Amino acid sequence: MLTKRDLLRSVAMVTLVATTAKSDPLSPLVIEQTNVEWPNLLEAKDIAEEGFIYGLPLVMYYAVMQEFAVDRNSGQFKAPFNEIENQHHVATPADTAIITPNSDTPYSFIWMDLRAEPMVISVPAVEKDRYYSVQLIDGNTYNFGYIGARATGNEPGDYLVVGPDWKGETPTGIKQVFQSTTPFPLAIFRTQLFNPGDMPNVEKVQAGYKGQMLSAYLKQAAPSAAPTIEFLPATTAGIKDNFFQYLDAALQFVPETPRDKEIRAKLAKLGIGPGKTFAFKDLSFEHKAEILMAMKQGNSKVDKWLAGGNKDINGWNVGSFFGDEAFYNGDWVMRAGSAKGGLLGNDSIEAMYPYTRIDSTGQPLDGSKHKYTITFAPGQLPPVNAFWSVTMYDGKSQFLVKNPIDRYLINSPMLPAMKKNADGSLTLYIQKDSPGADKEANWLPAPDDKIYLVMRLYWPKPTQPSILPAGEGTWQPPGVKRIS
Repeated sequence: MLTKRDLLRSVAMVTLVATTAKSDPLSPLVIEQTNVEWPNLLEAKDIAEEGFIYGLPLVMYYAVMQEFAVDRNSGQFKAPFNEIENQHHVATPADTAIITPNSDTPYSFIWMDLRAEPMVISVPAVEKDRYYSVQLIDGNTYNFGYIGARATGNEPGDYLVVGPDWKGETPTGIKQVFQSTTPFPLAIFRTQLFNPGDMPNVEKVQAGYKGQMLSAYLKQAAPSAAPTIEFLPATTAGIKDNFFQYLDAALQFVPETPRDKEIRAKLAKLGIGPGKTFAFKDLSFEHKAEILMAMKQGNSKVDKWLAGGNKDINGWNVGSFFGDEAFYNGDWVMRAGSAKGGLLGNDSIEAMYPYTRIDSTGQPLDGSKHKYTITFAPGQLPPVNAFWSVTMYDGKSQFLVKNPIDRYLINSPMLPAMKKNADGSLTLYIQKDSPGADKEANWLPAPDDKIYLVMRLYWPKPTQPSILPAGEGTWQPPGVKRIS
């Protein structure tokens, strides 16, 4: 889960200076520079609020695309468009670019440019007991397809990813076609790592991942290249100050659909959309204040949805917010909450992410004051077809926790080395100091401070007992029990 949680917290905390309107709030504003007539203040505010909610995922995606595939000096750059980047490591406390990093599966990335032609993604044969997945996400933040152990199996195969306007025939040898709603989709590869010594085997799997343009796959001449784009520079840190300018840029690469036609027409009234240039600096003081207030209110609505979208189960937050276009069905608040809670997250059938900051009594988890345990009853380990893990994060920074044994998580591949209780249950010891040599195999080191725990269930079992449907299944994560 590539989380950017709290990315826009500063937006929600925008402090506005109370003003006395010097103009009629019901009168329109004419921007002389662009000769655009705006709606009156109240209508403009409503549009901006709705536009913020609609546009938040698009802007976040656009900014990450800039950092990963466009700006080589971003500090986050992976590879240029249509080239694969394999990472031969999992996250450690030294990785502080993205909060709540996954330390289970090394990543590979291909950010695609499908304007000129489709791309063929090829995967090798992967051993049956190794989970892997290729998640396909487009600029609407829709998960429009999956390749991998759950979705397509562990056999080798070639898969075609096409842009929104492609209408060609499926070439011979292609197992499945996935159509993106936007021309710049992202493929995220996750490859299971069993233990630190397993990395060479992961690298062999990664070496078999391939992305090539369709013409190269067919051994034909390539079509004319798509025009070079001068992307508006953007960063995730700059979203709060440049939101509608970034949205202007992002919408150029998000074709309009029947689901968003209405909100796109409203945004056009503010000069936001393809071929338009939103100029916040040219607005009157009153309009600037209303736009900022609209963003604040929109952000509050997203936060409210996100807080209520989870179900509390034994102190764990359990929910499912990610899917394709039909899954969201024009629910822009849900889509915005999903992006803010965990941009680029998986569908629930691919992975579930229960998380908690509290113990079973509702008290904050704090490694400086207490020791804790998590006990899975006999036969009640997380029901998955792939693997599960419990990862420790610092409760303030949400980064992995440096510790004497370099252990950042406990996962199911570690079970053979762990010690079960006499009744067959399994207890994890959550504390900053070793619980003793006889229990150390079950120890998840905690910070000397606030604690944030994330459970990951990859390929959760669809039949009961299961965590699915999200928050409604018969399997429930056990609470974190304070023992001192």
